[in-house]
Amino acid sequence: MTREEAAAGPREVFARLSAGISAGRWDELAALYAEDAVVVQPFALPPAPPRVDGRAELDRHFRATARGPLELRARDVVVHETADPEVIVVEFDYDGRVATTGRTFRVANIQVLRVRDGLIVETRDYHDHPAFARALADAGASGRGAGEASTRETGDTGGGG
Repeated sequence: MTREEAAAGPREVFARLSAGISAGRWDELAALYAEDAVVVQPFALPPAPPRVDGRAELDRHFRATARGPLELRARDVVVHETADPEVIVVEFDYDGRVATTGRTFRVANIQVLRVRDGLIVETRDYHDHPAFARALADAGASGRGAGEASTRETGDTGGGG
């Protein structure tokens, strides 16, 4: 990590995460997270995990998402600063496209991110997982990975994204 990356605050780190998801650079996203990062997705639909622990698991999560048919582009991003300089709350939409069918969709998201020393240490991701599941179902895909694209994503998906 460069000195500039280590000095990055939550807003800059979220921008990198969002840009990586929007560009489909899923294999780069785990590097934005601390080794012991925790991602909680309270609205995740089975079989997607409601919690992902650690950079290695996030990397697997993002790489699985990369194999799926979803393309995501963040839009209408609104960042809310908090009294804690490590934490931001971000509201945004994903304009999505199912690559196999060309079907488009929009998904609402809220993420609460904690960034320390330029790395994401914790996120709580509130994505519209049913919308992701509908998009995948329309593509003839299984619900596996629905919503994972933002954690991070993941990252997500997009998180995560």
